[in-house]
Parts: sequence; C-alpha cells; structure tokens
Amino acid sequence: MTSLTLAYPESTIHEATAATIIRVLEANDVEPEIVTGPKQALADLLRKGEIDIYVAAWLPDEDSALLSPGITQLGSLFRPEACCCISDENSPLTSLSDLAGAAGQGVCRVIVTPQSLAKRMEQALSAYHLAEAGFSLDVLPDEEALARLNVALGAETPSILPLFQPCFLFHQGGLRILDDPKKAMGKEMEATLLLRDGLRNELETDLVDELDELMLSAKIISAMDYAMRVEGMSADEAAEAWQRGKLLPR
Repeated sequence: MTSLTLAYPESTIHEATAATIIRVLEANDVEPEIVTGPKQALADLLRKGEIDIYVAAWLPDEDSALLSPGITQLGSLFRPEACCCISDENSPLTSLSDLAGAAGQGVCRVIVTPQSLAKRMEQALSAYHLAEAGFSLDVLPDEEALARLNVALGAETPSILPLFQPCFLFHQGGLRILDDPKKAMGKEMEATLLLRDGLRNELETDLVDELDELMLSAKIISAMDYAMRVEGMSADEAAEAWQRGKLLPR
C-alpha cells in the first residue's frame, strides 16, 4: 500500500472535506498520514515538500498565499462563499443595501463577527453605510462567534450573521442569505486540492482522475459539519453517511 501525507487546517469544515478525500485514497490502496495545524504552519510544510496533499485551498481569495512554484491544483470540490445572513428566514429584508434604511430598524445593531470574516465585514459596513445607521462589529474568535450566532438564531430580535458557506448553521436552517450587490463580502470561491511539486506524476492516473472529478457541494459539507458538531459523528462517519445517501434527503 502506498502512503502519503495529507494535511488540513484545524476546523470541522476542512476536517469534513478531508474525510471525503481520505475515503477516496483508501479505496485506491493509498494510506494517508494525517497532519493538522494552523494554516501558516501547513503552508510552510507544503512549500518544503513535506506535505503531499493539502485539503483544501479556497481560491482565489482566502488561500492564495498557499500557492508557490511547483504546487499543483487539482479538482473543484465545491464553491465556498462569505455571506451575510439574517436570523429570520421570513424577514422582508433581502439585501445588505436594505439594512441602513427603514426596513432594517428592527435588526440588532451589534453584529457578532468571526475573526476570519472581520475584514470582509468592515468592507460591508463601509460599502452599505451601516456604521452610520448604528451597526457595529463584535469580533470574536471563530468558534466563540459561531456559538453566539447559533444562539442568535433562536432570539426574538433578528440579527445579522456573517458566515462562510459551508457551515453547520446553513444545514440547521432558520436563516436567509442577504444579497450583496456591491460584493463587499467578496466573490464565490473554489475549493481545490493542492499537490506538492511532482506528486501528480507519481500517482496512478485513475486516482488522479477520481480526485479531479470528485464533486461535493457547500450543502454536503454543511450537512457533514452539522453531523459532526450536533449529532456527534466523526468526520469519517459523516463522510460514510454522505456516501450511503443518509446525510441529505433525496
């Protein structure tokens, strides 16, 4: 059995994505050695050739710093996106451009914001004149912010939820994505594998083709994230549930 090193950042979203890749590798008699850690540390290992496969770079916006000469992109797994939601799926608000007007008067003025989305939300506040309308950001570490946003879904007063999609909160439901006509939150991205220099030529053609053609979706990864966070599944159990058609309604 061939072995290689597979790495992913320390988040349930990346762990879920990696679990689907690991199942493909194992089905092709490849035994992955798993490495996790902060993204910058993994980027250094990738550049040094000490990581074979990185799962998964969100390009071009989030992870362009991971690219260096010789690194190969492979596949298009799903399309991540940063977005602003409102915690009332029946709200008359449909766009960020509505928030500063009369229609946004009943919305909580403090926007709990994951640290990873702070710069994008600062751009949104400026683009849509939200600070002038009384909105402010409460920037917290990502996990702490997600816990607060989860609670906000059940609150009587609607709140704005800055989120990356995929995320377990989308599978949980109860929110609506607001249109972003000025693209202050950035454009839709592409999640792709990164291979160390020369690895593509070392792998079997059938495996390369299978990885290249593997198609997930933000909906699938959100469901896996929910299964892991809320239902207590491991990443491998969530990946198996998806493969068996038990994760999403048909």
